[in-house]
Amino acid sequence: MNLQCCSPNDLGDALNARYRRVLWCALAINAAMFLVELAAGLAAGSASLQADALDFLADAGNYGISLFVVGMALRLRARAALAKGATMGVFGLWVIGATLWHAVNGTVPHAATMGAVGVAALIANAAVFVLLWSYRAGDSNMRSVWLCSRNDVLGNVAVLLAAFGVFGTGTGWPDIAVAAAMGLLALQGAWVVVRQALAEISQERRAAVAAE
Repeated sequence: MNLQCCSPNDLGDALNARYRRVLWCALAINAAMFLVELAAGLAAGSASLQADALDFLADAGNYGISLFVVGMALRLRARAALAKGATMGVFGLWVIGATLWHAVNGTVPHAATMGAVGVAALIANAAVFVLLWSYRAGDSNMRSVWLCSRNDVLGNVAVLLAAFGVFGTGTGWPDIAVAAAMGLLALQGAWVVVRQALAEISQERRAAVAAE
């Protein structure tokens, strides 16, 4: 069944309860990995690890907002998604700015730390990815959660590739390239979420006018 055809209220209390449990698991995983990856990123001097750590933090906030609005009207869920999309966009801009700083300063991160933490982050995000798979085709709020999960898995794979690149070249350019790509991916996800949220808000307004 395509979740996009229905609102969470239409899907029933049982589905809402399952979705809340999934979001609580995702929230706990992301909050823990933010602390781990931020410490490792700062210690290793890795722009891509720091970017991924902030992504974990943003996702934890994303899941918290989603928990709050589950079961609410489409208008409220769409507005929450709009706020989350804007946050994703700010995150993307911050990552790109931090990447430029590392490029100018010629930072060379510690490849072994990048690789070890990257594997742990990939396992954590793969678990969240599996948990959220059933909700990937929902409304803008559910879709924003799904896009965050998808971006996280892609970002973790990229961090591992960057670690191999840093180890092989002895320079920080692979790390910088991956961090920049993660920033652009966040901007792309933000655009998708904001566009769908605005469409849903417009749809609700038209329905309200037609009902008068």
